[in-house]
Parts: sequence; structure tokens; C-alpha cells
Amino acid sequence: MEGDSLSCVKYLMFIFNFFIFLGGTFLLGLGVWVIVDPTGFREIIAANPLMFMGAYLVLAMGAMLFLLGFLGCCGAIRENKCLLLFFFMFILVIFLAELSAAILAFLFRENLTRDFFTKELKKHYQGNNSTDIFTSTWNSVMVTFECCGVNGPEDFGETLHFRAHSYNAVPEACCRRNVLRREAEILSKAECMSSIDLNRQGCYSTILSSLEPYVYIAGALTIGVLAVELFAMIFAMCLFRGIQ
Repeated sequence: MEGDSLSCVKYLMFIFNFFIFLGGTFLLGLGVWVIVDPTGFREIIAANPLMFMGAYLVLAMGAMLFLLGFLGCCGAIRENKCLLLFFFMFILVIFLAELSAAILAFLFRENLTRDFFTKELKKHYQGNNSTDIFTSTWNSVMVTFECCGVNGPEDFGETLHFRAHSYNAVPEACCRRNVLRREAEILSKAECMSSIDLNRQGCYSTILSSLEPYVYIAGALTIGVLAVELFAMIFAMCLFRGIQ
């Protein structure tokens, strides 16, 4: 590779990876702050399984992008073949993992059906038990999306938990809440249990309608990320082969 072309690839790769490094640093700092924050935010995260998983996902993504950007920047600016090789292998592993996840999601999409979630809910749901991950996650989803069960409140009449505790037909997470209050308190527990202040729409249709506008955006972003990673690998190999 000629000197001018090599310099162009070198600096383009450095700039590209510098922005990746900055993004990774921001996400890493945000994830660490959320997890170790002494003001009480950590307790809120720990009490909500969805937010808990999200915080650690942000932390993992930040660490991955931080390392990726660092290897790319150092390898490009120092023209270090060893770092460039590590950078290439790291992106290759991420690329193959993302591609495999996309293929598996396509192949097993039939498992994410209404019937599948209904069977799982009836088998594993344990009412207001906050220590069970499956149950607390479902409760968080129902409160967040203001829905009840997979198809509706009638799903809970067939769960193992509510068969054993027939005094309540639905969990408190299905009750309508006062969103103007800080803790979103239940409007009326008695009226909720008598189906007056009860969310009657199922979570399956509610979540699908909420996520539908973002499906094509997520697909486009996935293709875009895979394309960027592919070009990054090509640039890394061009620079690797051009270094004497």
C-alpha cells in the first residue's frame, strides 16, 4: 500500500475508533455511576429486575466499546501490527456473536408466541413474591405497561399460585395506579380486586403495539452496526498489511 493511502486509512481508522472510545467511556461511566451511586438510586435499580439487568448491560457495552476503541486507536496511530490483530479478532468475535444472535432470533421467533408466554406465566408466576426473578419481572412489566397477564386478568385464574390462594383472583400489579403520585400508588385495592380499577388489557398485545414502531428501526440499526464492524475489520486488515 502506498504511503498516502496508508496514512489516509490510518487516520480514518483513528478518528473512527476515537469516537467509539468516547462512547464506550461515557457508557462505562454511566453504568458504574448507576451501580455504585450512594444517593439511593442503586436500591431502586436492585429492586427492579429490568432496570438491574439494563444497568449491567450498559456497563458491559461500555467496557466492550472502551476496549475496542482503545485497541483501534493505539493500533492505528502507532502502526502496531499486534494491536491491530487484536482489534481485528475482537471485532470478528463480536460480529460473529451478533450475527449468530440474529440468526437464532429469526429461527426461534415462533417460540415467542402468545401461547408460550401464557404457559410460562401459568406455570411459574408466584403473585407478589418479589424474590422470584420471573415473578418480579412480570410485575414490573405489568406496572410499567399498565397491563395484566398475557391475554388479560383471566390468565391468573389458572396459575398454580392463585389456585392455592383463591381469595384474590389477580395480583396487585394489575391494579390501576395514580401516575401523578411519586410511587404510583394503587388507586383502590378493594375496587381493583372487584375489577373496577383493574387493567384489563393483556401485556402481549400492549407490548407488541408499543414496540411495533421500533422493529424496523432496530433492524436497520442492526444492519448498520454489522456493516460498520465489517468495514472496521477491512480497514484494520488493510492497515495491518500495509505496515512494513
